Amino acid sequence: MMNEKTKKIGLFIGVTFSLSWLIAILFFALGGKWNTPVSVIVGAVIMVMPTIGTIIVQKLIYKEPLKPLGISFKINRWWLIAWLLPVFIAVSTTGVNLLMPGTSYSPDMAGYFERYEDIIAPEQLQLMKEQMTEFPIHIFWISLLEGLVAGLTINAIFGFGEELGWRGLLFKELSYMSFWKSSAIIGFIWGVWHAPLILQGHNYPQHPLAGVFMMILWCILVSPIFNYIRLRSKSVIAAAIMHGTLNGTAGLALLVVKGGNDLTVGVTGIAGFIVLLIVNLCIFFFDRSLEKRPLNVIMEEFK
Repeated sequence: MMNEKTKKIGLFIGVTFSLSWLIAILFFALGGKWNTPVSVIVGAVIMVMPTIGTIIVQKLIYKEPLKPLGISFKINRWWLIAWLLPVFIAVSTTGVNLLMPGTSYSPDMAGYFERYEDIIAPEQLQLMKEQMTEFPIHIFWISLLEGLVAGLTINAIFGFGEELGWRGLLFKELSYMSFWKSSAIIGFIWGVWHAPLILQGHNYPQHPLAGVFMMILWCILVSPIFNYIRLRSKSVIAAAIMHGTLNGTAGLALLVVKGGNDLTVGVTGIAGFIVLLIVNLCIFFFDRSLEKRPLNVIMEEFK
């Protein structure tokens, strides 16, 4: 059985990586650039590839249903946690950002605009500044509301595109391992999967090569949190909501911070690593001391 699981996981990785990386390589080979309107579409298509890989392996090759991978719409309190936890991560990262060398609090968003000087045309940047000054409340609150709404809607749909693969098929097939070991393996695979986009400037435009290793570490750190939500909620849909909301609110961590670079500040920087490590520790101690049904018991249900 172990060999069959390994074979299935290998097929999933092979199909998913081949489809995803082929799209990314073709896009960049044809002159595509990251942080452009077209790249948003390409990124969205790539996000769906883990689900395509899952369907090919689970349905077409193994002739097995998709529902056991966690497709459940039975709402419970963990769905709410999945929706709001990314906001806690982003806001907490804002505070940790200010502990990083060379950073300062910037309520006028001067640091935020500086980060876009090499990406957005000067006239567009100036237009953004003028528009934001006209808002009746600070853009932070508007961005927070937009992120929460997107996390439940469009972002969740594309988040599901990834999560059915990572927290669906992979989580199911690696359930014979301990929670923390399987989370680390899923995180590593997930991080490597991002490599072509990271090399072109996604998340780490200032340090694309180092960014590949940073992204792998970040995925390893965030993977147990996603897996815990998936496990407790008994639904990959909740994980998709968390994925969508995290994508929608991660930018909050940089709105009022000036200085630092893409390796030190932000949810995917060292500041974010610290927050994720703290969340993981909270999961560990919460599960051991407060939860009536600990992880090792629930993991048995997936075997």
